[in-house]
Amino acid sequence: MIAFLTPSKALEQLASNLQQRRVGLGLTQAGLSARSGVPLGTLKKFEQTGQASTEALIKLLIALGAAEATLKASEPETTAFASINEVLESTPKPSRKRGWRT
Repeated sequence: MIAFLTPSKALEQLASNLQQRRVGLGLTQAGLSARSGVPLGTLKKFEQTGQASTEALIKLLIALGAAEATLKASEPETTAFASINEVLESTPKPSRKRGWRT
């Protein structure tokens, strides 16, 4: 399946999701700002535009209890074997420390 998700749409959706989570927890913007350590102006800008630094985003995710799920979603996929023969036939490859695509 092809996803037609642009970076700007993804940012807007992320901001909307976190705003809904904040409201669902009964927090005001000022309350979340105080709990997370993210300046109120930065939080307001994030909720309106989706623009924030990675550090601010992580702080918000932690304060809203969403950091664990986000980190889990970003884990690399593991190889699933269909049979024991696939396991035996697979040869371990050295893990790369860097990407190879530009």
